[in-house]
Amino acid sequence: MNFEILIPITLFICIAYAIKAVVDARVRKQMLASQGAEDLIRAMLQGEEQRQRQGSLRWGITLTALAVGFGLVEAAGWTDVTPGVIAVLLGATGLGNLAFYALSRRLG
Repeated sequence: MNFEILIPITLFICIAYAIKAVVDARVRKQMLASQGAEDLIRAMLQGEEQRQRQGSLRWGITLTALAVGFGLVEAAGWTDVTPGVIAVLLGATGLGNLAFYALSRRLG
């Protein structure tokens, strides 16, 4: 594996996440400093918390389905990247997203 390629990608992801965290913190600080209605602030924070949980659920289901897809590729003994292998992995990703959609509709 080429770690020369992996290091800049990881650095970019870390910088982007740090910027997002700083911007989110500033928005919260300004929202609290604006002396807005407490109910509005509470509702916004609860909505954000629910979106974060939904995002975690989506990634968990999708990555689990993708792991099943990789397991299927390994069990079939496919060693080359072919359109069939890509189709299995894309299908697993799609099924994971559909499972999330069905579960999120059921939960809320």
